[in-house]
Amino acid sequence: MRNGLLTLTAALLAPFSAFAQTASPQAIDIPGWFSESFLDLREDVREAAKEGKRLLLYFGQDGCPYCKALMQTNFTQPLIVSKTRRYFVAIALNIWGDRELTLLDGKVMREKDFARLMRVQFTPTILFLYEKGGTVARLNGYYPPHRFEAAIDYVAGRMEGKQSFADYMRTAVKEAANEKLHEEPFFMRPPYDLRRRSGSKPLAVVFETPYCAGCDELHAEGFTRAEVKAELGQFDVVRFALGADAMLTTPQGLKLHADEWARALKIVYTPSIVFFDATGREVIRTEAYIRPFHLAGAFAYVSSGEYRNEPSFQRFLQARADRMRKRGQSVDLWK
Repeated sequence: MRNGLLTLTAALLAPFSAFAQTASPQAIDIPGWFSESFLDLREDVREAAKEGKRLLLYFGQDGCPYCKALMQTNFTQPLIVSKTRRYFVAIALNIWGDRELTLLDGKVMREKDFARLMRVQFTPTILFLYEKGGTVARLNGYYPPHRFEAAIDYVAGRMEGKQSFADYMRTAVKEAANEKLHEEPFFMRPPYDLRRRSGSKPLAVVFETPYCAGCDELHAEGFTRAEVKAELGQFDVVRFALGADAMLTTPQGLKLHADEWARALKIVYTPSIVFFDATGREVIRTEAYIRPFHLAGAFAYVSSGEYRNEPSFQRFLQARADRMRKRGQSVDLWK
């Protein structure tokens, strides 16, 4: 569905090209069929509409293993490539880049400033834009091929007027996985009063579904890693299944069914983890495929309080990795 805030900010978008990147080259090869652009989104929107296409805006960065997976896994699969080229004009942007972009209102903005404006915290982030420049759907992080293809089908099929993106993704994606939800000893038990009070810990809310391979991996790998386990004790952690009717009190004090809250939060991907600080304010969320380094980093970003001083999660991760290396620790962003 078209999000009002994103529709408004998308009016400030500007195009960028995979091959006009002398000022901010991508270390990861971008497919040759990505569009070259004069960096004027007004023209890109018009030209895409003339061809009956929509814009796919890719935000990436150097050294990003998830960007590499998108390019080398998703964009090497013939069906995904065929659909993307048929229905979209794909344009690439470096979140740290300095190229100047001409926005829909004629203003000029650098790539990195635009990424900050759009609150890009994970790479790759992809925005799918409709013909007037508003956002139809947004992918905050890496989607494995079967989920990525489902997102393409939703936007290409112009389904936003019929069904929300979140509802579509709940039923459109099929994968072989465990039919039951995994239990963890650190999950809160009912009654689910999630309000934060004086002395409360920050809160991590996990949304999962049965038959979710990513959920299986979260429990088998993510929650078993020492660096993640070290963070879990600093949080209240609660898990809800999408579609569950469990009653809860949100951090803001609203009484809702779990499914109602998931819809209000616009949960699209499972597993998603929404992090709230000790005051009940949402800080960040993970809503795409991530490995343990980034999972631990998301917990640490909140538990350390660094989000108050560093609004960029990516810069926090870079500093965290540098500190680990200085201590002689091995840092592998993918493993």
